[in-house]
Amino acid sequence: MSESARRVLELPEIWVYLSGNPLSALFLTLLAYQIGLWCYRKSGQHPFTNPVMIAVLLLAAFLQITGLSYQQYFEGAQFVHFLLGTATVALAVPIYQGLTAVKGQTLRTLALLSVALLVGGAVSIASALGTAYLLGANLDILQSLWAKSVTAPIAMGVSERIGASPTLTALFAIVTGILGAAVGTWLFNSMGMKRWWVRGFTMGLAAHGIGTARAFSVHPEAGRYASLGMGLHGIFGALLIPWAFGFFS
Repeated sequence: MSESARRVLELPEIWVYLSGNPLSALFLTLLAYQIGLWCYRKSGQHPFTNPVMIAVLLLAAFLQITGLSYQQYFEGAQFVHFLLGTATVALAVPIYQGLTAVKGQTLRTLALLSVALLVGGAVSIASALGTAYLLGANLDILQSLWAKSVTAPIAMGVSERIGASPTLTALFAIVTGILGAAVGTWLFNSMGMKRWWVRGFTMGLAAHGIGTARAFSVHPEAGRYASLGMGLHGIFGALLIPWAFGFFS
C-alpha cells in the first residue's frame, strides 16, 4: 500500500480523535481562518471576502450542522481567547507607528484628529444605542453595545467592567469591524475623500482592528493612521465609556 493511500485510510481515525478532543475547536478555528485568508487573497483582497467574516460564517455553519454547543467549542477556542490579553498590550506597537506618522503635521491637523476621535467615538455609541432602542432591543443588548465601538480585546474588558456581556460585545465589535472594512472604501470613494490619512484614521476609528488591516492592504499611509485611530480610540474608550455608562445609567 502506498504512503498516500495509507494516510487517506488514517483520516477517519484522526477525525475521531479530534472530535473528542477540546483542541479540535482550536484546529477548526485556525482552519476556518486559513480558508478565509485564501479566499481573500484569491479574490484580489476584495472587501466582501474578509477572512474574519468567512471564518465566522464557516464556524457558525459547522456548529449548526454538527449540533456542537458553543460551550464545547469554547473549551478549545479559549486558547485563542487567551491571546486577546496579549493583543491588547500589543496595541502599543500600532499606536507608536501612528504617532510617528503624525510628526510634522500642523496643529490644525492634530486638532482635527482629536475632534474626530472624540466626536466619532461618541457618535458610534449614540447611534448604536439609539438604533437598538428604537428596534426594541432588551437591556442586555443595550448594555453590550456600549463598548462595541472599540477594538474587541478592549471592548470585552470594558463590557465586563460595566456588567454587560463580553461575548455579545465581542460579537458586535467584530460585526462592526467586518461591515466597516467591507463598505469603507466604497463609502470614501463615493464621498470623494482622497487623503489617505483621513481615510485611514476614520477606518481605524470606526472599524478598529479589521478596518486597520483593510487600510494597510489599500495604502501604507492609510494603515498607519488607522493604527493610530484604533489605538487611541481603544485607550480613550477604556477610560471614558465606564464613566459615561455610569453617568447615563
